[in-house]
Amino acid sequence: PGEVPGAMMEVLLLHGLLLLLPLAALMLFWYNATFHYFCKVGFFNFWIVAMATLLSPFAALRGRSVENMKLLRAAILPLKLFYGIKMQVRGSEHLNNKEPFVIVCNHQASLDLLGMVEVIPDRCVPIAKKELMYMGTVGWACWLSGIIFIDRHKREDAIDVISQTLRVLIFPEGTRNQNKSMLPFKRGAFHLAVQAQVPIFPIVISPYWDFFSSKEKRFTSGTCTIQILPRGETQGLSPKDVPELTETVHQAMADALAEMSANHRGDQHAEQPPLPRCAGSSAGRGTGSSQCEEDTTTTSH
Repeated sequence: PGEVPGAMMEVLLLHGLLLLLPLAALMLFWYNATFHYFCKVGFFNFWIVAMATLLSPFAALRGRSVENMKLLRAAILPLKLFYGIKMQVRGSEHLNNKEPFVIVCNHQASLDLLGMVEVIPDRCVPIAKKELMYMGTVGWACWLSGIIFIDRHKREDAIDVISQTLRVLIFPEGTRNQNKSMLPFKRGAFHLAVQAQVPIFPIVISPYWDFFSSKEKRFTSGTCTIQILPRGETQGLSPKDVPELTETVHQAMADALAEMSANHRGDQHAEQPPLPRCAGSSAGRGTGSSQCEEDTTTTSH
């Protein structure tokens, strides 16, 4: 007879502990920054996987199509509301055109997805590393949306694949970078733009230091500024002009990032100077030099 109360006490104790777990988790979420960080990152990844799983059957009805990017965009956009992240977009008028182009953007973290879906134009697809294609329903959803997968170690193959779709978004740093300065750019995006003779639109996403840091395990709410710089022309350029073009765009984006770092509150609205237009001498001149001159023209759409 004495064993029954003992068993009941164990059951009650177990139930009490189970009831305390949610409360303990909630307390940790609010008062422990590291636990808070992992919860938010975990939910971010869970949301992406869940939305990819739910939307893939609907996207499959249409087949592989860039139009499916609208589904992915609609699924990701609400995340900024859940996380209390405000998006400020400057220079959006520069992307109001329907011609082919190449977008280059700095790459800091997975949160770049929020900035990407905020500004990516219709019928424009991102470039992703080939490994993403094998990530279950996420890779399947990306493939159905027309996202281009490349082997980052095979530059020529990457250019050939990208050239099939001439409205693309590329992260030229090639990897995530949360440092104060940008990494050197890989030249694949610029070879593509010159090969297709299409303009380059640089986009700079402000640092996340105020509200996100994977190193410090910190994830709060904050404001993110997205600066769309004036287009860089490639008309008349040849492959030998690519190194100079790459450096010119890199410097313009690095300057914009430095300004954002100093004025992350978004209180300065200075107009970004247009990118220099590098006129390659190979376009009919045959000399061994190239010149860079200031492009003073602006295009309104």
